[in-house]
Amino acid sequence: MTLDHSEITKFTFSGHDSFQCRQLWLKKGFDYVVDNRAFNDAEAVVKLGVGKNMVSSIRFWLKAFNIIDIKDNPTEFGQRLFNDETGYDPFLEDEASLWLLHYQLVKNRFASIYSIIFNEFRKEKLFFNKETFVNYLKRIAESNPDLNLNENTVAKDFIVFANLYKNDIQSKNIEDSYSGILSEIELLKTTGKGKEEQFCVENNERDNLSEAVVLYAILDNPNYGKSISLNSLEFDLDSPGSIFSLNRSGLLLKIAEIVNENKDITFTDQAGIKELQFKNKSDAYSILDKYYGK
Repeated sequence: MTLDHSEITKFTFSGHDSFQCRQLWLKKGFDYVVDNRAFNDAEAVVKLGVGKNMVSSIRFWLKAFNIIDIKDNPTEFGQRLFNDETGYDPFLEDEASLWLLHYQLVKNRFASIYSIIFNEFRKEKLFFNKETFVNYLKRIAESNPDLNLNENTVAKDFIVFANLYKNDIQSKNIEDSYSGILSEIELLKTTGKGKEEQFCVENNERDNLSEAVVLYAILDNPNYGKSISLNSLEFDLDSPGSIFSLNRSGLLLKIAEIVNENKDITFTDQAGIKELQFKNKSDAYSILDKYYGK
């Protein structure tokens, strides 16, 4: 399944002031909001300890990662992850938390580029760069006059995307706090340098991805019922296969772990039809409660 561009009237490729989300920004921004402070307050620069443009960027990323809503109030996900007393992992010490943030970023669609790249574009282009992505969107815009794209804005957004995910050991040695918050999950691979640099998001087994995060993503998807085909789990919009870049082998391994840990979930293969089946569907957050020991 691909994104239905015929129903899209607007893509969002700005709001971050060209800053990728840094390691400490989400927790810092969440605490700021919980203290009932506003981002347009004169003291925001001092309280957050960043420049004025970065204040705006922090606000953008909090919304993009579903930590706050459009009214700047903490979301349920934000509270469950970052609350000092009850939060799953306020300081993002568990890699599963980074995978959850990646999932929210893609699924939330506040920043269009992440859903487009992981649900669709990377399946068409194994190796890509800024130019190929811009050209891809230009083709979409040509067939839909309602899509008003600014090439320069899209190009800048791609650079931010790359910096958010790129795992650059040298830059981390220089200043870890400047690396993108999702660099550690190693989803984005790079080849070449400078003008020859190419990017790749390749499907593989994702050994560093917890099956609890995969199950959460399945239960959180409103399009999934009590029986879900393997093809749907692998290829659908916002499916585990699409968002987490899992190949079939990796997806089957995660499913086996899920079934082994949950007596109400089975995986059947009848007449070549493979399905994940739920006797009773749990609340998605109950899976994370168990994983994080809450």
